[in-house]
Amino acid sequence: METYSNHYIQEIPLSSPFFHGKVERFLRANGLRMEELDSYYTIENADGDILAGAGLRKDVVKCIAVAPEARSEGLTAPLVSHIAAVAAGRGITCLKVFTKLENTAVFESLGFRVLASAPQAVLMENGRGLEQYCAYLRGLKRPGTAGVVVMNANPFTLGHRYLLEQALKRVDTVYVIPVKEDVSCFPYASRKAMIEAGAPEGVIVAEGSDYQISEATFPTYFLKDLSDAAPNQMRLDLDLFARHIAPALGAHIRFVGSEPADALTARYNRLMKEVLPIEVVEIPRLCGPARRNEAVSASTVRAFLDAGDYASASALVPATSRPHLLARLATRALLKELDTPLKPGLVGPDSNGAHADMDYALMRKAISALYPFWSRMASARSAEELRQLGLEAEKAMLSATGGVNTHRGAIYALGLALYDPCHMADTAKALPREGVKERPGVCGAREMAEGGYRMLFEDWLPYYRATGDCGKTLLRILSTLDDTCVIKRVGPQRAQEVRREAEEVLRSTDNFTGKLKELCSRYAAEGISPGGSADMLALTIFIDSIKD
Repeated sequence: METYSNHYIQEIPLSSPFFHGKVERFLRANGLRMEELDSYYTIENADGDILAGAGLRKDVVKCIAVAPEARSEGLTAPLVSHIAAVAAGRGITCLKVFTKLENTAVFESLGFRVLASAPQAVLMENGRGLEQYCAYLRGLKRPGTAGVVVMNANPFTLGHRYLLEQALKRVDTVYVIPVKEDVSCFPYASRKAMIEAGAPEGVIVAEGSDYQISEATFPTYFLKDLSDAAPNQMRLDLDLFARHIAPALGAHIRFVGSEPADALTARYNRLMKEVLPIEVVEIPRLCGPARRNEAVSASTVRAFLDAGDYASASALVPATSRPHLLARLATRALLKELDTPLKPGLVGPDSNGAHADMDYALMRKAISALYPFWSRMASARSAEELRQLGLEAEKAMLSATGGVNTHRGAIYALGLALYDPCHMADTAKALPREGVKERPGVCGAREMAEGGYRMLFEDWLPYYRATGDCGKTLLRILSTLDDTCVIKRVGPQRAQEVRREAEEVLRSTDNFTGKLKELCSRYAAEGISPGGSADMLALTIFIDSIKD
């Protein structure tokens, strides 16, 4: 028998389809499936066959397997020690491991302790993370009876509020633990803020953690995957709740909403009643007016937002959640503009246009950096507060892009629309004019705003609604707008020619795509980038989503 005393541990490049497939086959041969990983490490024999492997996803060690012929060689320990060193180099000092029961003793020898167990799996940790989180929860305890709700609130709806109101009829205090994993439509900070603002009195909103419905405890929740792995993960999540979370809060009831549509959540609810040592109360969903009196759900709200239907979405949420819906729609508008192909001179999914300093990934990064500011702009109490938020948003954008101005014009225009879409002209006039550059004979961004974006409402929005075509609407805007970005780059005379060229392509009845591609190539070569038109396209898309 070959002995592997000199353990050579290597990282497998998972970005390579060949090596990704190799790991996938190794795991499948050992009764595991490939999960999302940041990195994977292996010990191989002289022929390049994987003998042992383990992966790291954030702070979770997973996909641990050893080939049958090497299971007496003690390969798991050096692999996990190596991963711990790698994690420490990334600033991760508290590792979790999701593994088979038979590996418990190996990990205990490496300093891990059991947090929760299920018939075929165990969750362990080598730090004090759970201990510290439970100490934090104990600090939230209030006198009297208590119940717990774990919710994603993606977003927080009238249904979520109804659940909390009904729960408060049974107990003195309801503790809400928001799902912290940031893989939802609305980020954790936004979801937690919505719960805090919309929850009735008597509810305490705790910080979320990695110890309830997370990638560590319940990864298939985020895939909505009712697979063979899901029941074990559900039991792990519930065992951890029963052992640690509920006692820390002194809770004797777990409240859940009924689940008529999602099979995985419905199964989780049933399992709760089977295994939790405390009472589980399932509250029927609130029904609403959205779709023939169907249950109010966050998925319905998201579907309305995806369709750009703010009116229908906002009817299903408390007023306190609406600024966050508007933030989602502002982001949707920016992404729809960015994702539009064949935009002359502009960054898109198919080209960097006339830009050497921007690309698609950088634009996405900037849009993500701006997200937290949109809801705050929608909730601003004065034009001056809006101005300060605009400056903060611009600073965040420049920080994310390394100093590249990707969305300064969009921050201004969308900020006005978020603050008060019915009185954008008044808001623009209330903002200070210092630093605004006037161009004689040119209707720039400030002038358009103070005029209430007349062209948008009279021309661009009706055109967009009639065609539903972002690309053609961009050409329509470009053919009618004094785009100061173009003027600045190539001068007023060439800018007038750009307007005529955009109109000619838009009116083309033959070879439209060919002519548009030729315009894209020419503007990229000339350095013509109609950024003002791109901002107005995003604003048009946003106004379309919020205005009947």
